[in-house]
Amino acid sequence: MTTPGGRIEVAGLMDLLALPQQGEVYDLDPGRWPGMPIWAGHPPFQVMTYRSPRGIRVDGDQEWLAPEVNQANIGLVSELMIATNHSGSHVDALGHICSGPGDEWYGGASAATDLGDFGVRKGDAASISPFITRGVHVDIPAYLGVPQLEAHHPISLDEFCGALESQGSEIRENDVVIVRTGIMSGWPDPERLAQTAGAGITKEIAEYCVDRKVRAVGTDTEACEVMPSVVEGNPHPVHETLLVKNAIHILENIYLEDLSKDGVFEFLFFGLPLKIQGATGSMIRPIAIV
Repeated sequence: MTTPGGRIEVAGLMDLLALPQQGEVYDLDPGRWPGMPIWAGHPPFQVMTYRSPRGIRVDGDQEWLAPEVNQANIGLVSELMIATNHSGSHVDALGHICSGPGDEWYGGASAATDLGDFGVRKGDAASISPFITRGVHVDIPAYLGVPQLEAHHPISLDEFCGALESQGSEIRENDVVIVRTGIMSGWPDPERLAQTAGAGITKEIAEYCVDRKVRAVGTDTEACEVMPSVVEGNPHPVHETLLVKNAIHILENIYLEDLSKDGVFEFLFFGLPLKIQGATGSMIRPIAIV
């Protein structure tokens, strides 16, 4: 069971809170709605009305809204949401990706021993601490002088480091590093998204971030890494490197267009995962404060 409440330890919190100097807040969430773009490996996002004022009156099953005690005609609307936690801006939990003949993920967990009928029992979303840390936006299209990357473009380590140098940024321990491909400039138009679909980071960038002990790596895309993979025999080398081998979380579908337009590359990053037991990820509402 998940535990309620409790204190959260955030290293260097007071220094982090001193990062913003302008008092501007950027919303990095592209939103969610029925019919929204979503990766084919996940179910579609859906919201349906569950109870309605008229339905409750017809069914008469809510005593507290019965006419004899409800002269004010109070009504109720509730909904049922059917969705993967990997819809919209979200964070991958460690139990999201496994590898090897034993279907293993970080911490010695495996599908044979740690995957039940109600989700993963280790490395779930409930175990992800809130993200309150320094964020670094790495704008690859701006560095290359293009509005967005071409579809299936593998972002090289040279491009990544070149962008960091050109924008005067550096990556530090516990940072959240978010790479822009420009795909969100076409959100949510399917034809425009297809122009950049599959672009993403390579294993070399993941290893670079591992060496710097970052907290998370993300992009504005739905897969984070380049698709199809450029590593023979491994369709998901970035996910394996970060999640399975090094317990570094992955952020996906992060909206970076406003940061790019304003030339914002470093900020205080907030992203609060939901404590959902058994889930392999969590929707988040990420914000950048400068």
